[in-house]
Amino acid sequence: MMAPPIILLKDGTENKQGKNQIISNINACCVVADAIRTTLGPRGLDKLIVNSKGETTISNDGATILKLLDIVYPAASVMVDIAKSQDCEVGDGTTSVVVLAAEMMKRAKPFVEDGVHPQLLIRAFSKACEAAISKLNELAVKIDGPEALREMLVKCAATTLSSKLVSQERDFFSEMVVDAVNILAEDLPLKMIGIKKVSGGSMMESCLVRGVAFQKAFSYAGFEMQPKHYKDPLVALLNIELELKAEKDNAEMRIKDVKDYQAVVDAEWNILYEKLQKIHDSGAKIVLSKLPIGDVATQWFADRDMFCAGRIPQDDLERLMAACGGTVLTTVSQIDASVLGKCETFYEKQVGSERYNFFEGCSKAQACTLLLRGGADQFIAETERSLHDAIMIVRRAKKNDSIVAGGGAIEMELSTYLRNKAKEITGKEQFFWMAYARSFEIIPQQLCYNAGLDAIDMLNKLRHRHAKDGKWAGINIHEEKVMDNYEACVWEPSLVKKNAIIAATEAVCLVLSIDQTVKNPRAPSGGTMPGLPQQM
Repeated sequence: MMAPPIILLKDGTENKQGKNQIISNINACCVVADAIRTTLGPRGLDKLIVNSKGETTISNDGATILKLLDIVYPAASVMVDIAKSQDCEVGDGTTSVVVLAAEMMKRAKPFVEDGVHPQLLIRAFSKACEAAISKLNELAVKIDGPEALREMLVKCAATTLSSKLVSQERDFFSEMVVDAVNILAEDLPLKMIGIKKVSGGSMMESCLVRGVAFQKAFSYAGFEMQPKHYKDPLVALLNIELELKAEKDNAEMRIKDVKDYQAVVDAEWNILYEKLQKIHDSGAKIVLSKLPIGDVATQWFADRDMFCAGRIPQDDLERLMAACGGTVLTTVSQIDASVLGKCETFYEKQVGSERYNFFEGCSKAQACTLLLRGGADQFIAETERSLHDAIMIVRRAKKNDSIVAGGGAIEMELSTYLRNKAKEITGKEQFFWMAYARSFEIIPQQLCYNAGLDAIDMLNKLRHRHAKDGKWAGINIHEEKVMDNYEACVWEPSLVKKNAIIAATEAVCLVLSIDQTVKNPRAPSGGTMPGLPQQM
């Protein structure tokens, strides 16, 4: 008599396993890469994504697009994760890493179909990755000297921006980005670069403020009477509410005399005036608070030629503290010049349709602000994303001052090197190394497709040049030919490539190692899971 089947998983559970599962995971990852493949390079196209609320985003940044795509396929979410990791670690190369990982999977797929054990592929790919990284470190060119370093940073920023929406003005923006990063302290904190977006005007009206600028904060009546320009003022940064408070509801006071009542009313006014007087006595000319500054305080300050603004965002207060010095105070009982910030100039100016407060010539000057102008809001938002990538690249290149040639040059050189190295390996592992080496060619190939060039012809020329020791030969999209990209100053920090290769290889090994997916059934809304006891 046959034994009854053992029911292990809940009714409705999806359970896929075996070789077909690995292949379907690879196919899903390749579909994700196809979604952003055309955004790669200077001639890459943009994607317009509309979310469930109807908000539109126009971008060609790989990480931004993948974040906005609501990917539900479990294994394909690995691609989103590597794009995010590349964005957090180096800021650029997010599309490259996804396209590279997908190509590696595509090259591994025939071996899986033929019954090769995934662990053999994983081992070969890991070894090939180590070889590629050691060759990359060997090829990377180190830059010495402050002038050469600045030139290198500008070139790296320009290479990053060449594939963005602002590519026409990349020279203007790359200088601006390098200046911004050079203002920062040694550890280059990203949040000390404020980016403010003001719609209207042309992109070329964007500017770098060597200090802090922010939109005029909410202000009460009496603001018009305050001066809007100071030389060498002291700045008080507060986290105090300078406002009369309404009494609590249902508060009860028993008073026998009218004088007592007057004393209660006066007490609150006196507390407020005492605070204001202490701030005035400290010598502060500009008073900024995270909390509201009421109309009484606003007019009191205006009478004494002082400027005040309340409800300043936390980020701006922190940048001000870094730039002007001083500390954010939660009490004014011991306020004096030692806890106040200093700057050379403060002024208020119209930028587009908004009023902005500017603090320039700050004593510490380790913070700066980029004011971005442009037509549509989506356009400025994409400019901000592009500049974020460029800032990240300049930060990384400044810390790790070694570069490689872009435009597919380094990928072709690594591909040639790994191919030659594969010939020294005996057995079937040679094929796996060859497949890994071939996958690097997807980057120059995709650059050609996106620019409308003949990819087969270009790749043949590249292979020929690299075989004859033209190690920096890459594609120059603007001149539509193969040339020495190191001489043409198409430079990228070696860290971008290193991180991309490691992240892509790890993602491929992870996908190859998954041979089963178990998906639990969803509980119907308002009901209970099948098989679970219902509560009485």
